Amino acid sequence: EMEYREVYGMTFSQKRNDTIITKDHITSKVSTKGGAESLTDDIIRDMIVSSICIKYTQSNSVGFAKDGMMVGVGAGQQSRVDCVKLAGRKVCTWYLRQHPKVLALPFKQGTKRQDRVNARVRYIEGDFTPEEKTRWEMQFETVPEPLTQEEKDDFLKSASGVTISSDAFFPFRDSIDHASKIGCSYVVQPGGSVQDEQVTAACDEYGMVMCFTGVRLFHH
Repeated sequence: EMEYREVYGMTFSQKRNDTIITKDHITSKVSTKGGAESLTDDIIRDMIVSSICIKYTQSNSVGFAKDGMMVGVGAGQQSRVDCVKLAGRKVCTWYLRQHPKVLALPFKQGTKRQDRVNARVRYIEGDFTPEEKTRWEMQFETVPEPLTQEEKDDFLKSASGVTISSDAFFPFRDSIDHASKIGCSYVVQPGGSVQDEQVTAACDEYGMVMCFTGVRLFHH
């Protein structure tokens, strides 16, 4: 029932966060245009999944979900927008793994599954050292053509339907601005900031649906 932390010889205690995030938390206060009617069962599921995930990650934290799974988590940062950027890079990598050039990489027969996963990620990132690139190229029948930044940007434009959850309120709209670049369509957060109206307005500008759960999920 209680959690304890010792800091420089002093012990702090508080009630364990045993809140169970449910559909009622998601649909009770939708602040953006469209209201709760714009939330499908699949979107509510993604909001719940992402909120459960960040409940157990180091604050500050945000998480992105899509199709019932987590696709990016950013945790333990002092700035919330840095959490969004960290998790967002993971979302981009996840989405770009579906790019036709990534799916068509000509691996040599017998290349192990995890080696293929790692090679695809490095192909997407593209920031090889000369020695690393030599070893990377040895995994293929023919050396693949690079995946250019323009190709990445064009493919990412088709991303949509991603949900972001935050363990505490968004203090500024900058997190929403950045999330909009990676296909974010839904936002779930506790609310309670003096900037809630500004953040809501930003979501409306991008056509996002945002709900306030009223439940903070800090974990330190």
